[in-house]
Amino acid sequence: MNYYFTGILIILITLLALFGRPKAYGANSQSNVSGSNTSIEGGYTGGATTYETGSSSNTTTNSTSNSNIRSAPPTASAPSYNSMTQDVCSTGASIGVQTFGIGVSGGKHFIDKNCERLKLSRILNDFGMRVAAVAILCQDERVFEAMEQAGTVCPIDGKIGAEAMALWAKYGHERPDYNTYMKRVKDREKADQKAEKLRLKEEAKMTKEFEKVDKEIKIQIIPLKKPNVR
Repeated sequence: MNYYFTGILIILITLLALFGRPKAYGANSQSNVSGSNTSIEGGYTGGATTYETGSSSNTTTNSTSNSNIRSAPPTASAPSYNSMTQDVCSTGASIGVQTFGIGVSGGKHFIDKNCERLKLSRILNDFGMRVAAVAILCQDERVFEAMEQAGTVCPIDGKIGAEAMALWAKYGHERPDYNTYMKRVKDREKADQKAEKLRLKEEAKMTKEFEKVDKEIKIQIIPLKKPNVR
């Protein structure tokens, strides 16, 4: 029985293949610009639209996309400074600048003169050179002025005390605080001139007062008449 069923199924498939062709075939040509083109042939009717033989339907899509992407550049690293030991009088500074086009970085070390002065003075004092230790400290204008205000001027040309004071007065341009000293001298001269003008003004005022009083006294004096002697 199975053989009959299989035979009948084969015959039906063969008849369907021979006589079951569709009434219309779609064209096999298709061209793409940017999208899809569809060509339809036949007498298909659907809804309100009728596709006659040889009619075509074209769909074209154009798309343009531009992008400008700027990514962040790597960071410019400022160099580090290492003093290596603790007994140094220098400090380091560095800087770095980064842009989209270029990056620049650099560094430099700076010497602390005041730190060097203190260390040199300490070493000279340890060696017993006290005058030399004071002399190197006097290179600082603050120390120089403090020593002068204290009445113990800094040494100069091997001279100390009154002899050093005379030399500093003669060669004042060699003072480390020369600019500050000259400003102080000019300010004192202005103050002295102002005080002198005020003193002269007060003296002139007092002179006028004395003259006025003296004049009033002379007016009040009545001369005595001589007695008549017969």
